[in-house]
Amino acid sequence: MVVPRPVPETAPDLEADVIVIGGGIIGLGIAHEARAAGRSVVVVDPAPATGATFAAAGMLAPVSELHYQEEDLLELMLESARLWPAFAADLSGRGTAIGYCTTPTLGVGADAADRRALTDLRSAQVAAGLAVAPLALREAREREPLLSPQISCAFDIPADHQVDPRRLAAGLMSVLASHSPEDRTWVAGAADGFLVTESATRLLREEDRVLGVGLESGIKVRAAETVVANGLGAGKLEGLPDGLSLPVRPVYGDILRLRVPEHLRPLVTATVRGMVRGVPVYIVPRDDGTVVIGATQREDNLSATSNAVSAGGVYQLLRDAQVLVPAVAELELLEATARARPGTPDNAPLLGRVTGGSGEVPGLVIATGFFRHGVLLTPVAAKIVGGLLGGSSDPRWSRFAPDRFAPTAQHELPPAPRTSIKEPA
Repeated sequence: MVVPRPVPETAPDLEADVIVIGGGIIGLGIAHEARAAGRSVVVVDPAPATGATFAAAGMLAPVSELHYQEEDLLELMLESARLWPAFAADLSGRGTAIGYCTTPTLGVGADAADRRALTDLRSAQVAAGLAVAPLALREAREREPLLSPQISCAFDIPADHQVDPRRLAAGLMSVLASHSPEDRTWVAGAADGFLVTESATRLLREEDRVLGVGLESGIKVRAAETVVANGLGAGKLEGLPDGLSLPVRPVYGDILRLRVPEHLRPLVTATVRGMVRGVPVYIVPRDDGTVVIGATQREDNLSATSNAVSAGGVYQLLRDAQVLVPAVAELELLEATARARPGTPDNAPLLGRVTGGSGEVPGLVIATGFFRHGVLLTPVAAKIVGGLLGGSSDPRWSRFAPDRFAPTAQHELPPAPRTSIKEPA
């Protein structure tokens, strides 16, 4: 992770082409896209990549993440999956290792009821044009020898991959810091020419136009475009356009990281997504000899102030993971983490420009509410916002307009097309 140089306490106001409020994976991806277009960028975040990004397992799973009544998300997820190979190759070409892996995901069920549920889900996935193939249990155990011999079913999901979000965030930060004060993209007064480790408190406004942000220290950062990408903090900003509601709610998830002893490596060679007594669980391998096991989903106040981990959640994850891979009991528990993911009423992101009384609000783009899908949707969110910054938009994504929950919103919500997903060439 890049360690930014501190900004002097007496720093004057800053100026840039683009401000990105929020240094999670979505904000960093957008900042990278804007920088790649030659713009100077300021990322405003008191603790970059320490929220939902820090806890995320990094599954790039448009197929497995197809949920009932969330079909409108499918086209967006498929488009981002299509963009991922080039996005990863770009970062790798800049010398950053992000843990991107295209090994197919293995879906498994523990008992007969889980088999029926996964078979029903596969029917919905196939109806949407997605590739999910049943596997003989013997073949599944040939792939993953440490799978329990008691599993009831297995499915091959070739289009679902993974990345390491912590390494991805560190790579994006490193790329953003790779310039010098002589470059046009360098922002004087920002750490490493791009980062301000403060909280944004308000949008600077002149009538309908947004001109930048005010920071908690009183410093102002001015820019032609401001992107609000700070997750749960988005709706708390002062100065949002009149009538704009950004209804994001915290959905907490407990997640575990464990070290695999040498004699058990690899515990699994690919992501294993399972269902145990109707409850989902996944095991994601890392190339450093660790695995990630997750994730619970709860909407309570346990973690509201301290990111507290649920004891019941830890127990559930370890119990269910051992049902699928009994050797999990022999691993070393390194970390139990809980973070809040920003959910919306329809679990789809708030993404795009805001429409005011006289048309689009100049200088403002919203990119928040990505819930479970932030890592997967990073490339497409960056591309969509990059297009908006350049003056273009794609009507396919109007269904995700950030003001669609306003009382007077009349945004069209077309059904997602039955698009087929294929392995990248």
